[in-house]
Amino acid sequence: MTEQTLEADGITLCHESFGDPSAPPLLLVMGLAAPMIWWDDEFCAQLAEAGFHVHRFDNRDVGRSQWWTGRASLPLAYLLRSAPYSLGDLADDAGKLLDALDIGSAHVVGTSMGGMIAQEFAIRHPRRVRTLTSIMSTTGARTVGLPSPRAALAMLAPGPRTREDYVTQLVRTSRLIGSPGYVFDEDHFRERAERTYDRGLNPAGVFRQLAAILSSRDRTADLRRLSLPSLVIHGTADPLVNVSGGRATARALGADLDLVPGMGHDLPREVWPRVIAGIKRLATR
Repeated sequence: MTEQTLEADGITLCHESFGDPSAPPLLLVMGLAAPMIWWDDEFCAQLAEAGFHVHRFDNRDVGRSQWWTGRASLPLAYLLRSAPYSLGDLADDAGKLLDALDIGSAHVVGTSMGGMIAQEFAIRHPRRVRTLTSIMSTTGARTVGLPSPRAALAMLAPGPRTREDYVTQLVRTSRLIGSPGYVFDEDHFRERAERTYDRGLNPAGVFRQLAAILSSRDRTADLRRLSLPSLVIHGTADPLVNVSGGRATARALGADLDLVPGMGHDLPREVWPRVIAGIKRLATR
């Protein structure tokens, strides 16, 4: 179906679904500054073919969901854990979306910041999570999952002024943090950047989302208390969220851990069958 805008208990969220509405629901949660289209259309279609009713959405402050207010200070977020909103608020947004869709529980899959949100959602609403898959993410502990200096600087680069500048910068950053073990598909990332720009950029929102990450708590103890089928997927060559973050997440959850050689901070097309098979295996438990 085409994307639609939903009023979800005080927040406007842009949503799209794939597949048979009678199939088990699966919620995809995307990462920092990334609209829902970063879950590639074909990837979503393949998940639907695997037997899920797939839902993707724009988090607040990105794409066509509601843009927030408030100024974010990254030093204050890190030092004082002060931010306009938290990862918990973003997790509650996901719950409001499921309410608006009349979905009681779902398989939940999150990548990067979306993995953090998915973890928070499972902690806050454990009965609403059938299975949890955390991809290229971390626990919030400040000793694991740290970026390389070069990747961290790339995330803090000044925002581009024109469409072409944005496309060029996003392609460059995608190459930097991407998967060295796989061929870089520049045309794919260029098209993604163009679609992202055309759906609307919100530079202030990026800083608010980043502040939510920097101000987040260590979820390790709460993740240990969860009892649900879970899977952690992480690339061994991830420069943005070091693989130690994935290992720590798997230990805390008691989850299956799939370390993908040569994968960085993206999901190369060649990895899709492996990821989809892992999600399906988890769901059949």
